[in-house]
Amino acid sequence: MLKTINIFNKRAKFDYEIIETFTAGIVLAGTEIKSIRLGKANITESFCEFSNNELFAINTYIEEYTFGNQFNHKARSERKLLLNKKELKGLLKSVQAKGLTIVPLKLFTNEKGLAKLQIGLCKGKKTYDKRESLKEQDTKRDLDRIKKAF
Repeated sequence: MLKTINIFNKRAKFDYEIIETFTAGIVLAGTEIKSIRLGKANITESFCEFSNNELFAINTYIEEYTFGNQFNHKARSERKLLLNKKELKGLLKSVQAKGLTIVPLKLFTNEKGLAKLQIGLCKGKKTYDKRESLKEQDTKRDLDRIKKAF
């Protein structure tokens, strides 16, 4: 593989407090992985949901492959995530009992060229938490500017 692909969900860190992260494999069609390797994917609006004790990434956008023919995939569809049974049970308990959410954080390819999805077990932030994170970003940016000046 020539390069690794990293597609981030920047909105997730702003909207959610990330408690725990997991790396999951994704079940993809041939044209889907080709589009991901071209960097034509978006995970900002996606979320994860359980169905029959299996975890699915919903509303993940992978653009149709330009050189695909009638066997091309749908741009937005449910994609099954691959995790260990123990991890799935733990996530299911957390989501049901504590009211937490599972959000995709990063879509990447590993050194073997396989597509992986980093998911996070998250808790939603309140508006005052979001204001605090904006304030921290502003102060960090100001400090970086001062450091650069010297």
